[in-house]
Amino acid sequence: MPPQPSRRAALAGLGAALLAGCTGSGGQPQSPPAGTAAGRAPVPTPGGTVQAGNGPVVVPAHPVRVIALDTAELDSAMTLGITPVGALKAPLDAGLPSYWPLSRLEQVEVAGDIGDPDLARIIGLTPQLILGNLARDDGRYDALARIAPTVLSRTTGAPWRDNFQLHAAALGRREQAAAVVGAYNRHVAQAVQAIGAAGSGGRRISVVRFVEGSPGIRLYGRQSFIGTVLTDLQLNRPDPQNTDRLDVEVTLDQLALADGDFLFHSTYGDPDRAGATTALSSSAWQALGAVKAHRAFPVEDQLWFEGIGYTGANLVIAELQRALGG
Repeated sequence: MPPQPSRRAALAGLGAALLAGCTGSGGQPQSPPAGTAAGRAPVPTPGGTVQAGNGPVVVPAHPVRVIALDTAELDSAMTLGITPVGALKAPLDAGLPSYWPLSRLEQVEVAGDIGDPDLARIIGLTPQLILGNLARDDGRYDALARIAPTVLSRTTGAPWRDNFQLHAAALGRREQAAAVVGAYNRHVAQAVQAIGAAGSGGRRISVVRFVEGSPGIRLYGRQSFIGTVLTDLQLNRPDPQNTDRLDVEVTLDQLALADGDFLFHSTYGDPDRAGATTALSSSAWQALGAVKAHRAFPVEDQLWFEGIGYTGANLVIAELQRALGG
């Protein structure tokens, strides 16, 4: 199901390719100036003020030592050519989203779990800027802001485009952001045309996620990252998912509500504890029309649900296009 490695590498490098010549370091993190005290960030030139979800924040000019507190912030920075010095991983994941090249991920220190940052480790990374969102870190803003200027969007997920513009402003990369958006819009237009030509434009796309610790099976609605990507592609949704909500949770005996012409499913956490093992082997799953038609596909959770940003969206579109025959 996933795109070929060459395709994935090309898309993962989309942001970097758009940034040719924007920095002498190719967007890679730089070491702090000689003489910088341990645990204290270098003092950069002020870059202006951005209007974040937590209010106005004075940010440095062109920061390169960046901390990403969530996966959307990681996607924004990486897409704009900045490899953060530190980032947080999802609590049940072994590491950061693997749709990024290992050569870049190796340069990022994991500084705790999303929603539970290791502040001492972050201090040791001497950041110039911290990116996050109020949904995860509202209660930690003061502690974070004492380390470095901290820009928090109001939430994450569905408003990823607006959040990307906020991140670009904080990183001093508005022009590069415009190029990324333009490239994405062209990709969407090409994919819509190809999917329509393949006769799949009117099909209903179901998105199902099994989550460890969740009481039910999640069917994703329009107010989610993946929901907005499907809307961009002008793809229809099954009635239970055609809602202005993040998701709808159903039980195993309601699994018929997950059906569609095509079904994409992933698991976050242990498949047994997430209920995926039981559901996928059940008669209710085997009775779904998409399953019987061999149009039910497992997908990578770190991409489809954590890849919240333009690079993640481009990769998801490539996978959808392959599955839908575009």
